[in-house]
Amino acid sequence: MAGNPAAGNPAQVAAAGGLSGDGALPGAVSVMDGGISDENRKVFIWVAELLDPNRREAALMELSKKREQVPELALVIWHSFGVMTALLQEIISVYPLLNPSQLTAAASNRVCNALALLQCVASHNETRTLFLNAHIPLFLYPFLNTTSKSRPFEYLRLTSLGVIGALVKNDSSDVINFLLTTEIIPLCLRIMETGSELSKTVAIFIVQKILLDDIGLAYICATYERFYAVGTVLSNMVTQLVEQQTVRLLKHVVRCFLRLSDNSRAREALRQCLPEPLRDATFSSVLRDDAATKRCLAQLLINLSDNVSDGAPGVAM
Repeated sequence: MAGNPAAGNPAQVAAAGGLSGDGALPGAVSVMDGGISDENRKVFIWVAELLDPNRREAALMELSKKREQVPELALVIWHSFGVMTALLQEIISVYPLLNPSQLTAAASNRVCNALALLQCVASHNETRTLFLNAHIPLFLYPFLNTTSKSRPFEYLRLTSLGVIGALVKNDSSDVINFLLTTEIIPLCLRIMETGSELSKTVAIFIVQKILLDDIGLAYICATYERFYAVGTVLSNMVTQLVEQQTVRLLKHVVRCFLRLSDNSRAREALRQCLPEPLRDATFSSVLRDDAATKRCLAQLLINLSDNVSDGAPGVAM
């Protein structure tokens, strides 16, 4: 805190952290002008307390609870001096606990509260690009790369996936382009096979969003190896869903196959390897009340019928 003129006062730190040249928060009144609500004043104090290692854990917990109720919290977090660094410190401090697996429930909860604040930043239209340009998502990949099935690790993976899910939710090609330069697809594929139902759902949602982007579809279908990796995991999920029919997962699997069928070479491959349970009536009962997924499955089967032209440009496989 050396050199910070507001170091002695948490509320002043939140204001001096930068928010704008005149000390005011974007879209909000200045902390010091007396017009701020008590609830928002608490938020600013908690943000400032993130800079104090002795108060950080409690501040993380309080802010993670409030993140849905403070629309501009992402801007406050990003632009307040030292706060993003403090959040990254929380993440990095857990790395030594990953291998061998030493992560406790308390440590997992603490870092997940930090991840929840990063998700807030990733979700906001004005901070998403800044978040990407700083390559912040890469700090989460060691968490996604873990394999322990203990609850602390599962919670850590799920919360980390939530940050990536927040990035892809807005259908931004910039986000997809960034993710394609990283290892996000193989990380998600592994979680889709071995994770909990919730983690599988978020992981396949991310893969689906990548596929829905034209660049993402072209990337996955650019080589046989990539297509095979995605197709094999989706097929394995179908096999699992025959035993444990879960409509939430099934709808994402169907939509991923449907999107793959938009690529001519992938469509030709799927004619040979689409799992049989998607062709017969295996999932009729579970889809009885899900008209949208039934339509997607019907369209997939139409796309794979011999009557559909393969004249669209494809890729070598």
